[in-house]
Amino acid sequence: MITSPDNQKLKQIRKLQTKRERARTGLFVVEGEDLVDAATIPAEFILRAGEDVDPKLLDEASTLGSGTRVIGVFRQQWAEPSGDLSVYLHAVADPGNVGTIIRSAHALADGPVILGPDCADPYGPKAVRASMGSIFARPPARASFEALTAATVALDHRAEEELAELRAEPPVVLCVGAERTGLPRELHPSHRVRIPLREDGPESLNAAVSAAIGLYRMAGHA
Repeated sequence: MITSPDNQKLKQIRKLQTKRERARTGLFVVEGEDLVDAATIPAEFILRAGEDVDPKLLDEASTLGSGTRVIGVFRQQWAEPSGDLSVYLHAVADPGNVGTIIRSAHALADGPVILGPDCADPYGPKAVRASMGSIFARPPARASFEALTAATVALDHRAEEELAELRAEPPVVLCVGAERTGLPRELHPSHRVRIPLREDGPESLNAAVSAAIGLYRMAGHA
């Protein structure tokens, strides 16, 4: 039973709350019984409150305000861009959006989420929680927009063509940019399409919502 906050495993869990340490070690933290149980790879180690560690010490190492009963440390997995339908993210900085899009891609596409520049770390605590375990089942990929070889479809609220009018043969990559600015104009996707919104509604949608709608439509469900 671990009873000291200076235990090396607890120290590592606390250090892995920073992106720098996750990048240096290639490890990440998973909190909560459901997410740890969703893991499809072996853990580096798992600590369970009352079994391996004093519950108070585990709560202190947790990023959850309410604490947790189990924390696991796992090695990051990275995929290669592939599949008939995948997603490319450019400057999507909110970790909750990144994790949610990973979950949506797992549900609706056969390819991974491909991370471009200035995206939130998919292995940060908020992104991992938002993925609800899909970070294990469908690990993300990394690539520049220029490296994409499939047809690219950018969601752009200023586009003339509507998403429902899109005709693109697979493989295809759905491209989602930052919520305020979208995909930069200097990048040239094969298509730019918009999701039609009510005239008296907002100008655009949340990045994760837009990605889910785009994936659902492009996967042939509507």
